[in-house]
Amino acid sequence: MKTYTPITKDIRRRISDALGDECIVTNQDEVGTYSKDASGLSYPPELVIRVQETAQIQRLMRLANEYKFPIIPRGGGSGLAGGCLPVLGGVVLSLEKLNRIISVDTQNLIAQVQPGTITKDLRDAVQQKKLFFPPDPAGMDQSTIGGNAATNAGGPSCVKYGTTKDYILGLEAVLPSGRMINTGTRTRKGVVGYDLTQLLVGSEGTLGIITGLILKLIPYPPAVSAMTAVFSDLPSAMQAVTQILNRGHLPSAIEFLDAKCLLLVKDILSFHVPGEKSTLLIIEVDGNPEQTKRDIKTIGKILKEVGATHLLPAFNEKERGDIWNVRRQVSLRIHDNYALYIPEDVVVPIGKIPALVAELPKFEAEYGLKIYAFGHAGDGNIHLNITAQNRDNMNRVEMGVKAILARVIQMGGTISGEHGIGQAKKRYLSMELSAESIRLQTEIKKVFDPNMILNPGKIFPKEDFNNRLL
Repeated sequence: MKTYTPITKDIRRRISDALGDECIVTNQDEVGTYSKDASGLSYPPELVIRVQETAQIQRLMRLANEYKFPIIPRGGGSGLAGGCLPVLGGVVLSLEKLNRIISVDTQNLIAQVQPGTITKDLRDAVQQKKLFFPPDPAGMDQSTIGGNAATNAGGPSCVKYGTTKDYILGLEAVLPSGRMINTGTRTRKGVVGYDLTQLLVGSEGTLGIITGLILKLIPYPPAVSAMTAVFSDLPSAMQAVTQILNRGHLPSAIEFLDAKCLLLVKDILSFHVPGEKSTLLIIEVDGNPEQTKRDIKTIGKILKEVGATHLLPAFNEKERGDIWNVRRQVSLRIHDNYALYIPEDVVVPIGKIPALVAELPKFEAEYGLKIYAFGHAGDGNIHLNITAQNRDNMNRVEMGVKAILARVIQMGGTISGEHGIGQAKKRYLSMELSAESIRLQTEIKKVFDPNMILNPGKIFPKEDFNNRLL
């Protein structure tokens, strides 16, 4: 397996000379924060660099190639797959200071931004100009646009608006060699050459370091209405989702919380949870004010037809905020209540959601787990929060995770809808991808990064690179 050069005093001095002392993070408490992300994994960096301009990244990559040490790009550190962690040592390259919104073009509906821009800051800035950047990952007040692009982040709005990749027209990136590349266009269409933009999007920082983005914007929807519906069981709730979509409605969000999630947050609910299998749907529609009111009323009728026991409409920001606070609190409380917490984000065909959730008790009993299921009912993306009271039976828990992922694939699903593979899921990659697909992808990695210095140890298991490295 490839070996790397440690960051010696000489290398540190060369980095300091090339980039400036002010780029090097010396406070050890600060350095410690770069050893973690939201996955719960931890790998200490040898050095942390916070750059302020693209030219510094180019110089750093040239030094990395000269000395053969790893560079690990990092945005907001909010990822759930360990994608920004220094698993093989080396230099963590923070892009957080490259955070300018360079321009918002209201005539052509595009924005040009730096990768460290916080997603919510961008959304707020373009909203002031009555424009909309739809991708809305759960941690958008912490995650960066560059990180969202690197993982092709999603969120509740995917059902109507798609994921981050659907709003990236072009990129500026530094390649592992230190050379610059500009991909894509500033236009809505363009098919000149291979689509390198979409190759870099979702590559988790393994092919290039994104230093600039050209983003597509759309007009801001003037009105949003929401509704919460309670069902006696999950199949009824999923039948309602199918009916809504089949009758020609396309909500901007359709979220669900299973019975375990509801019990976890029952103290902040404004209604009684009936029964032990109750399921909550959160539905939002946006667009013309009068149309959204009509749509939400029609959707309410459909929900009642299918068997909703409670309907709670939300027509203003406070009421909508209360609904989404319930959704946010679920993740926080799961994280706080269990010593072992593994967030999986599988996707199955929409019609298979009830079948998968119905099988979860079997996995819980067999592997000693407790599983909370919630997520994006409109596109089949289920967040399975797999928990245990302690870490003593970690091997058994991992066997349970693998068994669940195998069942997802059997159902025609995928092991990750938005979190990415990173470090946390790379050992499961061959469950879904064929040997030939993995071979082609590792060869692409070698074309971009022959010295394997950019975010090594991510996505592909070690054995996939054996016999392919110098």
